[in-house]
Amino acid sequence: MKNGDNAALGFRPHSGWAAAVALGGSPRSPDVIDRRCITLIEAGSPGGVQPYHAARMMDLAKAEEFIKGVISSIDRSASLSVRSFADAINSQGYTTACCGIVLASGRALPSLEATLRSHPMVHTAEGELYRAAIAKAAKDLNLRCVRVPERDLYKFAAKQLHIPESKLKVRIAEMGRPQGSPWSADEKCATLVAWLALAGFENR
Repeated sequence: MKNGDNAALGFRPHSGWAAAVALGGSPRSPDVIDRRCITLIEAGSPGGVQPYHAARMMDLAKAEEFIKGVISSIDRSASLSVRSFADAINSQGYTTACCGIVLASGRALPSLEATLRSHPMVHTAEGELYRAAIAKAAKDLNLRCVRVPERDLYKFAAKQLHIPESKLKVRIAEMGRPQGSPWSADEKCATLVAWLALAGFENR
């Protein structure tokens, strides 16, 4: 590593936490610097990790106020966690310059009232809540942020990185070997979206 080499963070969010991976080195053949789980919600937060489920039990006015508070709380938690991760990478001599976030389907959310009437949309809203919090944290740190739906990730990355998809899957698996277990689909997806960020891909 040369002092000041760029690093990229990759995130695969879940309800209340995210798999996080940092890559550095050459954009053509990066290395995993660090991997961890980061927390996206404060312990004991009202509604727990599924606040939209809790909001379904409220009248609309109360639900709106409740979700507004939840968003602020999760944004704070995500900001602390993402900043701490970036600081840890920067302390190793890298410059954290960008990040990537793995998305779900990207389905647009309706109004809160309509969301709360639909159990599937409640799950969608909760997923978006955590992804949006990471994106906001990245913006606050002036990190260029790329977003790619998980269902398209390998196919899309193979095209962008000019590596056949089958070979790319092998390469991602090999990158995790020095990290030990777990190196699950979460870590692999976070790694791949971080690689796209490090390689300079930008959403249009």
